[in-house]
Formats: sequence, C-alpha cells, structure tokens
Amino acid sequence: MAFESGIAGAVDTARNSRFTNQSDAKTVTGTPVFRAADVPHPFWPPGSHLPPEHIMTDNTYTADRTALLIVDPYNDFMSEGGKLYKAIEETASEAGLFDNLRKIIPLVREKDIKVFIVPHHRSTPGDFDHWQHLNMFQKAGLPHKAFEAGSWGGEFHPEFGPKPGDVIVKEHWAQSGFANTDLDVLLKQHGIQRIILVGLIANSCIESTARFGMELGYHVTLVTDATAAFSKDGMLAAKINAPMYAHAILTTGELVSALEAI
Repeated sequence: MAFESGIAGAVDTARNSRFTNQSDAKTVTGTPVFRAADVPHPFWPPGSHLPPEHIMTDNTYTADRTALLIVDPYNDFMSEGGKLYKAIEETASEAGLFDNLRKIIPLVREKDIKVFIVPHHRSTPGDFDHWQHLNMFQKAGLPHKAFEAGSWGGEFHPEFGPKPGDVIVKEHWAQSGFANTDLDVLLKQHGIQRIILVGLIANSCIESTARFGMELGYHVTLVTDATAAFSKDGMLAAKINAPMYAHAILTTGELVSALEAI
C-alpha cells in the first residue's frame, strides 16, 4: 500500500541510528523486548543499568483516582482493511495487542475505572493548508487521509472505542493527547491522579501523551504489550525511552493482577 510505504519512508528518515543496533535486545517472537533494567542509566558509569527497585515506583490503583486512556481506537488502525492496519499488524500481532485489550478494557469497566478516549484529529479537506511547519509524518500522510471524517476508517472501533459513560477527549493534531486538547482539565475534573495508557502508536502518541502527563504531575503507567508501532524499531525505541518518564512499566498480566486487587 502506498500509504504504508510513505509511513515507512518517514520513519526511516527520522530514525535515530542508536535504535538500530538490536544485538543486545532480548526477543519475543522476533520483536526486541527491553525491560527497564536493561536500560543504561545516564548518570552512572558505563555498563550500569537501572536496578529493579527503580523500575516501578508504585503500581497500586484506586478506582476513583485512576483512568484508562485508550489512544486512537479508530478502524483505520484496529480493523482489517483500515488504512494503517497493515502498517501495525506485525508488531500488534507479536505483542498480542488486541487480545490484551480484550483483557484490560472489560476489567477496567468492571472495576468502575473511568475510561477516556484520546483520539487523533480526523482528516478533513484543507487541514494543513498554509501550515508553516508540517512534520515528516504529517507530510507522508497528506495524500491518504487517515481517520478521514465521515469515513468508516475515521469511526471508532466497535469493540475498543467509547461506550456510554466514557469521556471522549477533543482530538489531538499531532502526537500528544494533552497538547491543544481538554484532556488535562477533564482528568482533573474527574479527580484522576493516575493514568494507564493503551492503544497506538507506542513511540509516538502513547509516548508523547505519557511524557506530557508526567510533566503535568500524573502517575503514568505504560502497558508494554497493549500497544504497537509501525516497526520493531519503533517498539524498541518506546521501550528504551519509557523509564525516563513512566512510573510503572507493566505487562497486561501484571496490570490485570494489580487491578483485580481493587
């Protein structure tokens, strides 16, 4: 698909070469898997790593102070035939993304944890006319109109999208679900202090939203196998960066165990 080629080109152009050496990475079904403990600590001597006690500061949750953020649950990403489905299919399959969302989301609703839908901007004609600074990803996507308003691809996935009682945040234009949206005020008005992020894409919208949330003072939980990326390098980059801003880095099984204790 031409769109996938364009995305791949943008990713290749922007890729930092330090993410391309995967020889030391542990792998699961071909995808590099980095634990926080595998990441060199920037302030320690060469060869030092984050010790286990620094991986998670706290992974306990209360229903009234916790929110699940489902990022970009559109058909174009999550349904076969979507414009971006093939682009994420490999890493989504290897992570078990969809099966893991089926474990997390119903449990969250059962525990009365608030769900926030954090959607990307739906493309409309003339969206970027006269913009001075389009990034590479935005340029690559221009001809293809991912998440096009009024199209099937721009509709929420019927299983992973919003249900009655969920909070639907205003659409974000780039990567962060906080930038130029109402996410922060909505979280505060619901008394939320801890955010758990699932959805897409691991090294763009998930990472950017999580980083912004940390800067705003939220406790941030990442779920490593409830996300996907356009490439294995994208997954690797997300995992390398995660300990710099996340408070808890969990698998779906670990998150389920923590939530079942509520």
